[in-house]
Amino acid sequence: MSAETAEWVTAENKVTFDYLAQIPYREQLKERLAKLWNYEKISSPFKEGNYTYFYKNDGLQNQYVVYRQKDAGDIEVFLDPNKFSEDGTTSLADLSFSKDGSIAAYSISEGGSDWRKVVIIDTETKEVLESPLVDVKFSAISWKGNDGFFYSSYDKPKGSELSAKTDQHKLYYHKLGTAQQSDAIIFGGTDAEKHRYVGGQVTGDDRYLIISGAVSTYGNRLFLKDLTSEDSKLVTILDHTESATYVIENQDSKLFLVTDLNAPNKKIVTVDASAPTSDNWVDLIPETKNVLTASYYLSQIQKDHHYCK
Repeated sequence: MSAETAEWVTAENKVTFDYLAQIPYREQLKERLAKLWNYEKISSPFKEGNYTYFYKNDGLQNQYVVYRQKDAGDIEVFLDPNKFSEDGTTSLADLSFSKDGSIAAYSISEGGSDWRKVVIIDTETKEVLESPLVDVKFSAISWKGNDGFFYSSYDKPKGSELSAKTDQHKLYYHKLGTAQQSDAIIFGGTDAEKHRYVGGQVTGDDRYLIISGAVSTYGNRLFLKDLTSEDSKLVTILDHTESATYVIENQDSKLFLVTDLNAPNKKIVTVDASAPTSDNWVDLIPETKNVLTASYYLSQIQKDHHYCK
């Protein structure tokens, strides 16, 4: 953050761009790339409440625009991140909807920062409902019904947020209509729960909160909390970081997990939430010579569970 560093960066940029400016075919490359990238791109649609949403980029837009359609009505813009700031440096980082789709929470990144704000809006009117959550970092947004959501962050560092140390990630719960300062710490508040990365995911039926804790970019501990009881204790699924393991869905108390524990090519296992440790896991799709990639969806016709690999 010193003046000396700033001067060094300026000098380095001068050397770099003076050199790049001398490349005779640089403009041709720019024009060719622009032509290749200039086509309409549309995401898969997804249903939230009364609307079907999708992301779309007309071609060379800096950011995808979120559109929506109600029944067979007109398609309208829901969020246009390209207009979040005049200079285009504020981006949409995450978008998540409440259970009934009536409320959305989305995080924005300003100037490319990992520290983000979470904005909460009424999806029908697009009106901002409360003050944005601030100082949120490395976080998803996972709703519990329509009442609130779980998110992760670190304590605000002293000094520069760009260079100060942050190593104890915490999982919080934000209840709608309350001040962020009163958000409860769900996990990560003690030395025993110290992890560099902590995340929380609510199962689709709002029954369980699945908590992952990692100390590096590979391997995670895994915990479970029963959301149907306010006084429920944290239950350990895995108490080591020797595998990458996560819950993809549940059916009542039956959990479906993807893991590479003793299975480098991954496998899918099932276990009951009442005794979820690895010694009780039962293979559903055993490991094969091929690397498994799992996804979950619920058939609208048969309402059956399907797993793909």
